[in-house]
Order: sequence, then C-alpha cells, then structure tokens
Amino acid sequence: MPAFKTLSAAEAEKLISQSSPIILDCRKVNDYREGHIDNAMLVHEQLRDSMLKKGDKQKALLIYCYHGHTSEHLAEMFCEFGFKQVYSLAGGYAGWKEHHKL
Repeated sequence: MPAFKTLSAAEAEKLISQSSPIILDCRKVNDYREGHIDNAMLVHEQLRDSMLKKGDKQKALLIYCYHGHTSEHLAEMFCEFGFKQVYSLAGGYAGWKEHHKL
C-alpha cells in the first residue's frame, strides 16, 4: 500500500486552499508552459534531487502529471525519502482541466 494519498481534483483544490502545499508538475516543459496549476513548479532532476535531500519533510506535496501515473511513482519516491504528506492528483492535469472546465 502506498504511503501517499491519491486525491481527486476537488480534494486537491481543497488541499491547496487549506494547506498551501508545494505543487510539483512532472510533465514536459512545453506542456507546463501551455498551462499548469497555479503556483506549480516544473519538476526537473536538480529540483527533485534538491528537494529529496533538503526539502521540508513535513510540508505537504501535491504532485501531478498528465493522467496520474508518473506522479504516483514520484510520490512514492518522496515517501521513501521520509516525506509525510504526499499526494498524487488522480487523473493528472487532464482531470484537473476537466474538473475546472478549462
């Protein structure tokens, strides 16, 4: 059983409004530039490695990708490094866009 939790777009929206999580977008740079969740950071290898080594393990992380599969792998990695509040967005950015009718 994964140590991270999968959230629907509605649950993620609530998390964002209540907890101000660090939001990580693990899609390709061109897709990020075309649209992303507000305040999301594009995950690249250096950012990921820096966060794994020095990140605040108590801070909530919301991770998303295209459809929710890649983000689960990254969420699991953060959990393995001791992060306590890790969330993956079910349906990824596609689900987020559908929920928000973008």
